[in-house]
Amino acid sequence: MSDTWPNLQVLELFVAVAEEGSVGAGARKVGMTQPNASRAIAELEVKFNAALLDRSPRGSVPTARGLLLADQARELLDAARRFNEVVRTSGQGGVMKLRVGASNTIADTLLPAWLAELQRRLPQARVEVQVENSARVIQEVQRGALQLGFVETPNVPVRLNAMVVQEDELVVVTAPTHEWANRAGRISLQELAETPLVVREHGSGTREALQEVLAGYDVAEPAQVLGSNAAVRVAVAAGAGPAALSELAVRNQLASGELLRVPFEGQGIGRPLTAVWAGPRRLSGVALELVAVAAATR
Repeated sequence: MSDTWPNLQVLELFVAVAEEGSVGAGARKVGMTQPNASRAIAELEVKFNAALLDRSPRGSVPTARGLLLADQARELLDAARRFNEVVRTSGQGGVMKLRVGASNTIADTLLPAWLAELQRRLPQARVEVQVENSARVIQEVQRGALQLGFVETPNVPVRLNAMVVQEDELVVVTAPTHEWANRAGRISLQELAETPLVVREHGSGTREALQEVLAGYDVAEPAQVLGSNAAVRVAVAAGAGPAALSELAVRNQLASGELLRVPFEGQGIGRPLTAVWAGPRRLSGVALELVAVAAATR
């Protein structure tokens, strides 16, 4: 019966070849010599009775059958990594630890539900959370202090692995007493740029998203620069000026009437909420499960 189970090392090699574009590069990635890798791929093709790679002087590209195999192999390898993580941590009192960073909006609105679902799926998981703005989360992931980060900036360094888990929307809000509250029609981007806004600090994903929306305009000096969504909401409600914030961050205040949503030309502009990590492209263990939860939980 055991002879029918796939060889995970060979599947890992095949996925590496498919991703790297050549047998030699794939072999180096998994720590195998090229002759052994070539022999293993050939045996895999015999087993499947089909060519899995189109070989040329420029490299090796998966055939249609090879692409199907690679996709299925990735799922199997992910499951195997999760299994190995459980086995590895079972000798440590069953605790599976993860250090994760989250930008303010994600930490305030989404992460608690993600962690609750993670706890249901992996009761032995223990997650340490560090809340920072997006730029700081990225820095901590890059230097290895955090194993996983969730950010809301659209500008993720190419040196990091990244996966968009959800989409968010930037909205303009103001106090019910502001002159825009009874304004008919949409606020133009020109007028939005010329208006002193209450904004988040530099390095915030919310601030960077706003800067992208207003790129090309002469932007007025902010009315206030504050370090959290909560502080921005309080300032706007007190009459300090309008603000552009995540829809997630102001959902409750809009529902209660404490703040009003003002239509503007950029309304409907989405921004990605992204998981970032360093090291191997494929996640494993608690990090893999938490990213899966984040992508599935709406």
